[in-house]
Amino acid sequence: MNGIYRHTQRAPLCLILYVTAVMFLGLGWVLRNEPVIQWVFPAAGLLTLILSASFHHLTVEDEGDRLSIRFGPIPLFRRSIKYEDIVSVEVGRTTVLDGWGIHTSIRGGWVWNIWGTDCVALRLRNGILRIGTDDADQLSEFLNRRLSEKEPTSRKRST
Repeated sequence: MNGIYRHTQRAPLCLILYVTAVMFLGLGWVLRNEPVIQWVFPAAGLLTLILSASFHHLTVEDEGDRLSIRFGPIPLFRRSIKYEDIVSVEVGRTTVLDGWGIHTSIRGGWVWNIWGTDCVALRLRNGILRIGTDDADQLSEFLNRRLSEKEPTSRKRST
């Protein structure tokens, strides 16, 4: 179910990966008569090409009861977070050491970032997730609105 929020950020980082893939494939062709290299460079080129297409853009989307985060267009890397698991949301910044991609941060928690340093930091029940985005204010506003709409936890009545 597609909801209220959807944003896709594109980044030039994938262009570096595409160039690297083409370079590996070209070297594989040029050195095709070398026993080991004839297999190593084409395999590395193909793997880099797949990774390039996997990190071409980052889409953050409301899916009703959860927030979906996925790199693409080849959706090898994706994650979803139920709104009920989000404790708080704030606009933040990643550091140079946080970098790009998917990894743990030296400040704690996970980073999902494709380009830039703007992010939305989600404090979850079980950790922190920093989502890199060029739409931080709108994403934060959307998530805070969703959190304020949450119904209070129902309490069991004793009979």
